[in-house]
Amino acid sequence: MSVEKDKPGFLQRLQTKWKLDSLLQVVLVLVVFACTGFTILFIKNPILDLFGVEKGGFVNTVLYLLLVLPLYQIILLIYGFIFGQFNFFWEKEKQFFRRIGGMFSKRK
Repeated sequence: MSVEKDKPGFLQRLQTKWKLDSLLQVVLVLVVFACTGFTILFIKNPILDLFGVEKGGFVNTVLYLLLVLPLYQIILLIYGFIFGQFNFFWEKEKQFFRRIGGMFSKRK
């Protein structure tokens, strides 16, 4: 079984999709996502426990959406800054908020 030599790998495809300059930058972006995910994993339960709601309930889901998801966006920017990828994540945040805003804007 032969593998095509011209076919780009996973990291090269991400580099093209995200319009990044180097493979190192792709790796740093992936590290930022990983660090943000682990941070949210560790702080999610204490935040939700602070409000004393049962796990898996409707109120838990609403609090998660209102508190943890915005916190994820902030932590993503913080780690992006720490790893030197703030501009990349800032552009992604702006795209994200434009899409969210577009859902609530009146369409003619």
